[in-house]
Amino acid sequence: MSAGTVPVVPTRTLGPGGPAVPVFALGSWNTWDRMSADDAVALIHRAHEIGAAFFDVAHYDMGPHAEGSRTDILFGEAVREAGLDRDDYVLCGKLWLWEYPQKSFADQLTTSLGRVGVERADLVVVGDYFGEVDVPRIVREVQTQIDAARFTGWGVNNWTIDAVHTALSVAEAEGLTPPTFAQLKYGLVRRSMAEGSHYGELFRSGTLALQASDVFEGGILAGKLSPARKIGADVGGIRERIVDAYPEVERIAAGFDATPTQLGLAFALAHPATANVLFGVSRLSQLEDNLGAIALLDRVGADAIREATSELWLDRDVAADGTWAPTAP
Repeated sequence: MSAGTVPVVPTRTLGPGGPAVPVFALGSWNTWDRMSADDAVALIHRAHEIGAAFFDVAHYDMGPHAEGSRTDILFGEAVREAGLDRDDYVLCGKLWLWEYPQKSFADQLTTSLGRVGVERADLVVVGDYFGEVDVPRIVREVQTQIDAARFTGWGVNNWTIDAVHTALSVAEAEGLTPPTFAQLKYGLVRRSMAEGSHYGELFRSGTLALQASDVFEGGILAGKLSPARKIGADVGGIRERIVDAYPEVERIAAGFDATPTQLGLAFALAHPATANVLFGVSRLSQLEDNLGAIALLDRVGADAIREATSELWLDRDVAADGTWAPTAP
């Protein structure tokens, strides 16, 4: 790359009929509230410059995320200070099911979009849940918000495969907008849902695209072996094994002349269904390092990365159907 050349993050299609999106997606959980305002503006500028202006921004206010976080407000302030017009970036919001339907999608969007300071998102992810949910009602209410021009497409976050099939069937039968992508925990150590037969069939058929999330296990696979902040659920109770596996991640990455984070991102991008990878960065240097994942994948290739990391798959005993139950003996 010549001096002064700006790297450009490639794009992939986010599901059937979906938009072309950058392969990097920047998350908001414990990010914008962990940096200064100037650093946030600089990060947004750089993301836009390299074609990675895809921001997953949520209002963390209910269920396990009743945190009183201001990260979404801070993002809105920073993106305006950065001078980006609304059409300069992709905004992916969240709709939570923890207190649904008591907190309707319409009310959630009024609050969350208002906190960011915009009138619409481009996409939304309908969050995970405990117990049973009324999937037909969800699909219909999502359509109501699409018809109100509050977003144009949607995906699901760690849903059970039965719920996904119900959503797809209801959408087809009633002429509604189906989910086109699934945001799943996926990376070097957690592969069961994304690579299992259930979601795997939907990925292979092109029915859904994959948005890989929690790639670094809350920072553990980036070298922060004892995270001080709240991180995602430890599905299958394998976190101690993940910590123990980190030296092997370092060793494999070094063998490719890469950093552990570059290896983790390149692995997730090597899945043929991956549209983009959602990660959190709170420093510009982290984003710059992550750019090396694209070069690593191009230089080494998906097959070599998968072969070198095959023994790091640690959640083989977690059900691939999204129930998060142990597999049958």
